[in-house]
Amino acid sequence: MTSTRSLVRRAALGVTAVTAALVLAACGNGDAPSGTGSGTRTSAPTSSEDTAGAHNDQDVDFAQGMIPHHQQAVRMAQTAQSRASSAEVKDLASRIEKAQDPEIETMSGWLEAWGEDVPSDMPGMDHGGHGDDSSDMPGMMGTEDMDQLMEASGHDFDTMFLTMMIEHHEGAVDMAATEKDKGRYGPAKTLADDIITAQTAEIEEMNGLLDKS
Repeated sequence: MTSTRSLVRRAALGVTAVTAALVLAACGNGDAPSGTGSGTRTSAPTSSEDTAGAHNDQDVDFAQGMIPHHQQAVRMAQTAQSRASSAEVKDLASRIEKAQDPEIETMSGWLEAWGEDVPSDMPGMDHGGHGDDSSDMPGMMGTEDMDQLMEASGHDFDTMFLTMMIEHHEGAVDMAATEKDKGRYGPAKTLADDIITAQTAEIEEMNGLLDKS
């Protein structure tokens, strides 16, 4: 009987020792270097494309083309404040300027982050005639067009401004559609979609103002 009790006691002590050893081993794993334990959290690797913002040549072309396109629209809108006769035209011009100025800054920031050139001039402003060196920029006005607009005033300015800005907006919509179709950079494609929505609505508004004039 005594022998049996001794065997049971020894077995219990053996189990206790094994259990203690397992507990110590588990604690040791908790102090292991990062990434070696099953409960250790590791950060997901960040690809260089994520860091830089995955983009393609179309995204660069879109920003480099839309910046001067917007710059010209802003210049036309600023001129309207002193030369337009219609309060509706002045209001539209103010909204165009307020919408496109921040977009110029946004696109300039993208190009700087990508290590690309940021346009500083408006194509077609230093050479004659509409459609020469700005032929690859849909809707851009040439020097003669802009000179005529700057010299006009009153009702004549209103009509010329609306006619030119409709063409200008149509060009921007075409450029934005190309970006949506071929671009890769998410924010650029989103901006392109916003441009299409906003400027399509403004084209409809300007056509209505022309019909009233």
